[in-house]
Amino acid sequence: MKFIVFLGAFLWHLMPVSAQVKGMVKDNQGEPVVAANVFWINTTNGTVTDENGAFTIEQPVGAKKLVVSFIGYENDTIVVENDHKELAIILQGSVMMDEVQVVERKIGVVKSRSSVLNQDMISSAELARAACCNLGESFTTNPSVDVSYADAATGARQIKLLGLSGTYVQMLTENIPNYRGASAPFALGYIPGPWMQSIQVSKGSSSVKNGYEAITGQINVEFKKPQTTQSLNVNLFASSKEKYEANFDANVHLNSRLSTGVLAHYENSTRSHDDNGDGFLDMPKVEQYNLQNRWAWMGDQYVFQASVKAMKEDRTSGQATYLHVDNSVGGFVGRELYKIGIHTDRYEAFTKNAYIFDKEKGTNLALILSGSLHKQDAGYGYKLYNVDQKNLYTSLMFETNFDERNSISAGLSLNYDYFNQTYRLENDDTGLLYGKEKETVPGAYVQYTYNWKDKIILMGGIRADHSDIYGTFVTPRAHIKYAPDDWVNLRVSVGKGYRTNHVLAENNYLLASSRKVKIDNDLDQEEAWNYGFSSSFYIPVFGKTLNVNTEYYYTDFRRQMIIDLDTDPHIVHFANLEGKSYSHTFQAEATYPFFKGFTLTAAYRLTDVKTTYNKKLLERPLTGKYKGLLTASYQTPLGLWQFDVTLQMNGGGRMPSPYTLPDGAPSWNTRYQSYQLLSAQITRWFRHWSIYVGGENMTNFKQKNPIVGASNPWGTNFDSTMIWGPVHGAMYYVGFRFNWDRN
Repeated sequence: MKFIVFLGAFLWHLMPVSAQVKGMVKDNQGEPVVAANVFWINTTNGTVTDENGAFTIEQPVGAKKLVVSFIGYENDTIVVENDHKELAIILQGSVMMDEVQVVERKIGVVKSRSSVLNQDMISSAELARAACCNLGESFTTNPSVDVSYADAATGARQIKLLGLSGTYVQMLTENIPNYRGASAPFALGYIPGPWMQSIQVSKGSSSVKNGYEAITGQINVEFKKPQTTQSLNVNLFASSKEKYEANFDANVHLNSRLSTGVLAHYENSTRSHDDNGDGFLDMPKVEQYNLQNRWAWMGDQYVFQASVKAMKEDRTSGQATYLHVDNSVGGFVGRELYKIGIHTDRYEAFTKNAYIFDKEKGTNLALILSGSLHKQDAGYGYKLYNVDQKNLYTSLMFETNFDERNSISAGLSLNYDYFNQTYRLENDDTGLLYGKEKETVPGAYVQYTYNWKDKIILMGGIRADHSDIYGTFVTPRAHIKYAPDDWVNLRVSVGKGYRTNHVLAENNYLLASSRKVKIDNDLDQEEAWNYGFSSSFYIPVFGKTLNVNTEYYYTDFRRQMIIDLDTDPHIVHFANLEGKSYSHTFQAEATYPFFKGFTLTAAYRLTDVKTTYNKKLLERPLTGKYKGLLTASYQTPLGLWQFDVTLQMNGGGRMPSPYTLPDGAPSWNTRYQSYQLLSAQITRWFRHWSIYVGGENMTNFKQKNPIVGASNPWGTNFDSTMIWGPVHGAMYYVGFRFNWDRN
C-alpha cells in the first residue's frame, strides 16, 4: 500500500502545470482528419490527431496561435484565449481539379494515442495498399499480425498474434464475438476486404466487456455502415492464378434517421494449379457467395442497428490426377482420386439497441443480440467431419461518465454454443461416429476508468462467468497509461483469459493427413495470464514527426490443450499441458514521413514460444523466431498515383519431429529456413474510380515439397500440415475500384 501511495505521489509530482487545450479536427464533410499536425507557432510543442480526429496539447506560457495542417488542406491558424472551450476545427481542401479532387492523404495505421489499450487501427486507406481480397490478406503491411497457412491442401489459414495461433485471439465483428468453433479454420476468407471500414488490433489483455476469451488480444472488424454518406462502391479483381472477385456495396438514406445498405461478394478460383508437379493442387478451388443487408435508425435518444448475412462456399482440393507412383511395380498405376471437399453454409444476424439517457455524460443502456448457424460438410479422402454449429450471444451494457475523470461500464452476457457432429477419423469405410457438444455461459462484469487529463488513465475490470461444464471462473484485467508529455505514451497491462476447446471443430483441417487422431478425455479449459508493456514516442525531427513504438508481452499458460505432433510423427495427439508453456514477444517499430507524400515504416519482432511436449520443453513447431518488415508508400502531390512496396523477412523455426525413411534419412529437416516476401502495388486515382496492379510473393519463394508423401496420399506417410512457407510462387493481379458519394 505504501508503494502505491508513493508511486501516485511521484507521478503527481511529474505532472506539468501548464494549461491543456483539447479539440477535434474534421474536414468540410464532417469526417475526422486522422494524424493532422497540431503545433504552437514558434515552439517545438506539437502533437497529431488520433483516429477520431481528436487532440490534446499543452499550451506553453505566452503561446496564443495554434496551427493545424494536413496534406491536401489549407493550413488553419486559431487564436486560443485563456477562456477557450474545446476547439472544433474544420479544414478546407486546398486543391480542386476537373479530373481529380484531392482530399487528405489518409494515414493507414494509427496507434491510438487516447486509448488506455495498446491498439492499432487499420483504416480503409491501409487496406487499399494491397489486394486485400479478404481479412486473411489484410495484414500484409502490418508488423504485428501474421497470417499463415495451417495446411497445404485445404487453404486453411490462421492468425498469429504475440507468437500464438489465432485460437488465442478473440475475433470480433463490430465488437460482437464471432467466428468461433467450426468457422475458425476458414474464417479469414469469410470477410471480404472491400466490406471492411477498419480493423482494430488490441494486443495483450483487452477489455472485459466482450468476454473472457482474449488471451493474446482482440481483432475487431468494422463493416461499412449505412448511416454514413450515401455511396455506391464496386471492386473487381483478377489474378494471374485465375482467381476472380466481384464486390458491391451501396447504402441509401430513406429519411433523415433511417438508412439501409447492401454488401455483396462473389469469388471464383476453380482452375487446377500444380506448379510443383507433386500431383496435388497448390491451392484449393474456391467458389463463394456472400451477401449482407444492414439497417440503421439514428434517433436522438434511441439508436438501432441490425444486420443479416448469408454465405455459401465450396472448397475442393486434393490430387490433380488419378495416377500415382507405385514403386512395387515400377511405374504409374490407376488409383482412386484422393479428394478434399468442404461445403459450408453460414448465416448470421445481429441487432444493437441503445437508449441514450444523457449525451453529455455518455449515459446509455445497450442491448446486443447475435446469432449464427454454421453448417459444414468436410471430406478428406475417406475421413470426414460434418458439423452443425449454433451460437447465440446477448449482452446488456450500461455506461456513464460520473464526471470528466471517472466513468464506469457494467453489464450482463450470455453465450450458448451447440455442436452436432458426425465424423470418421480413419481413412477407410468404417462406420461413422457421432457427438454433441454444448456449453452455456452466463456472465457479468464491471469496469472502472479514471482519466486525469489524458495524462494518467487507469482502467480496471473484472468479470465472473459460469460454464455448465467448467463451473465458475473469474477474469481480472487492468491497464495503465501514463503520458508525461505530448510526445510520449507509456502503457502497462495485465490480465487473465480463458478458452473452451472444441477439438475437431477448430482443427478438422488436420484430418488432411494420414496421422491417427488421439484425443484425451477430460480436456481442461485453457487459462493464461498475459503481461504487457508498450511505449510510443512522437519525436519532432526536421519539422516532421518520427513515431517509434516498442512493446514486450509475456503470455504464461496455467492450463492448456496442446497439439502434440512430436511424440509420434504418425499421430496428432490432443492432450492437457503437463509442464510449462509460454510466449515472449518483443517488437520495435518506427515510422517517418521523409518527404511530402512518402512514408516509410520499419519493424522488427523477436519471438520465443515454448511448450512442454511429452515432458520436454521445446520450441513451438512451425513458429518463426523473428520477423522484419519494411513498407513504403508514396503518393504524388496531386494524388494521381500511389506506389506501395512491402518487404517481409521471416525467420526460421523448428519442425515437428520427423520419422525415419527406409534409407535412414529423416522424412523432413528438423528446422526450416528463413525467407523473404516482396509485394508491391501501383494505383492510379481518378475522381470516382481507380485502377490498381500489383504482385505478391514477387521473390517467387516456395516451400519445397510442402506435402509429405504426396505420391501416395492413401499411405501412412501422407501429411499436408508440415507447412511453414508459401505454397505457390509469385502472383500478379489487376483491379478496378469505383466510388460514388452523394453529399
